[in-house]
Amino acid sequence: MNDIFNLTRADAPLLISIPHLGTRIPDDLRHLYTDIALTVADTDWHLDRLYECAHDLGATVLSGRFSRYVIDLNRPSTDESLYPGQTTTGLCPTETFRGMPLYQPGCLPDAAEKARRVAEYWRPYHETLEAELERLREQHANVLLWEAHSIASVLPRLFEGKLPDLNIGTQDGRTAAPAALAAVVAAAADSDYTSIANGRFKGGFITRNYGAPNRGVHAIQLEMCQSTYMHETEPFDYAPELAAAVQPTLRKMIEGAFEVVKSL
Repeated sequence: MNDIFNLTRADAPLLISIPHLGTRIPDDLRHLYTDIALTVADTDWHLDRLYECAHDLGATVLSGRFSRYVIDLNRPSTDESLYPGQTTTGLCPTETFRGMPLYQPGCLPDAAEKARRVAEYWRPYHETLEAELERLREQHANVLLWEAHSIASVLPRLFEGKLPDLNIGTQDGRTAAPAALAAVVAAAADSDYTSIANGRFKGGFITRNYGAPNRGVHAIQLEMCQSTYMHETEPFDYAPELAAAVQPTLRKMIEGAFEVVKSL
């Protein structure tokens, strides 16, 4: 185990990245944050538990240990917006998804502090992600990078109404082979859950930066509504019955893309 991330290596051409799983805020920074920030409400809760199929599939799994409130591993280190013109959160967020302040007055991170966090937290995750993709590509012609995310199903500040349960993103088809995306879409459609491809969520920085089908890396992001597997209000506990219901669909989606990628 690394202090910055968790990494479980395997040798199948599948890497599952969970950048927003972390809940830690460093002790020396905690006094800067508001009480609401310390609840780390916008965590992608329990995805390591939900993705229990990873071991059976021979997947390498990489997940962050620190909260996205410290630094968002799925944003560019340069902090440009991935969705120009839309409300979103940045590299070192200053508000929760609901618009509540994360920092005490006068405590926002300045440029030097953001650069420090990039060096200490962001860069090690990305260097490891890149190295693991390279390792798998040495063994396989093509690799599936599955970006695992979840979010509260209703967030008026970020989107209208309720999100579809399963939000699939490939940056409008750029980051994965069309047949891989089609397999994921078909598995989602053959379920009891609502779904959409390349809707509000088209894939974050990791999907867009590393997804390169012409170089053998096929990246697909899945942003799940947390209502499909957990309780969305504090204490944000796991809901085993809900999770057990959605896990077969989740596995079929991954397996569908995985089989396509292995056949290329």
